[in-house]
Amino acid sequence: MDNNIAHVNEAAEFLKSRTEKDPEIGLLTGTGLGESAQSLATVTSFKYKEIPHFPVSTVESHIGKLLIGDMHGKQIIAMQGRFHLYEGYSPLEVTFPIRVMQRLGVKMLILSNASGGLNPAFKPGDIMIIKDHINLTGSNPLVGQNEEGWGIRFPDMSETYDRNLVALAEKAGSDEGINLQKGVYTGLKGPSLETPAEVRFLKTIGTDAVGFSTVQEVIAAVHAKMKVLGLSTITNINDPDNPVPATVEEIIEIARKAVPDLEKIISKVVENV
Repeated sequence: MDNNIAHVNEAAEFLKSRTEKDPEIGLLTGTGLGESAQSLATVTSFKYKEIPHFPVSTVESHIGKLLIGDMHGKQIIAMQGRFHLYEGYSPLEVTFPIRVMQRLGVKMLILSNASGGLNPAFKPGDIMIIKDHINLTGSNPLVGQNEEGWGIRFPDMSETYDRNLVALAEKAGSDEGINLQKGVYTGLKGPSLETPAEVRFLKTIGTDAVGFSTVQEVIAAVHAKMKVLGLSTITNINDPDNPVPATVEEIIEIARKAVPDLEKIISKVVENV
């Protein structure tokens, strides 16, 4: 853990020394959604491999760049692409960027992901505001020695996703004429997609959308006392009684088509926060 703290501090100092202002808000985008930071007036950018100790995206649809700039007068640090447990990264590595953001003073985190829809009321291309999540990855970034400087040993998760940010996202959808969904996101380890039996199980426990990311970063963010907003782009609908094979190419294409609406929601939330 001590070594990880030193690496976080080194990465944060690298970024701090190359920017004029400390970021207030973190933005983390997922599969096919890297373009959703278009309204960011970028001041500086870095490839992940340029930042000390930063993991590197191995998923083709993740751009792998960190941007720092201004959005509606607020300083933003934006990640185009994230890291996953299925890539072989540990929970600490997956959440390394969150700790760097914490070290830089970020108090609010907006995450987006591409996910499969289980709620029959959803359709591909919908954006779902995450109201809660279920962690079925079998992993947790807080396992092991607790770093008191990062947060308390047992962080409360009763309001993981900030109600005020959810309300701002709902208002943004209304203002922009975008019909937003709300629901529970379940995080799995992946990378194999769900079997029909697994889909039935997930629906039974209250899952509206399922994916392979987000929950690790959110747990770390709550531990860091950040306010969190999560947005899932529904790329396909999983019907266990009529299963249709899903390809990564199709998922990425649907996610990219949803980018303009996602970008509008994020921009509006940042403007009004």
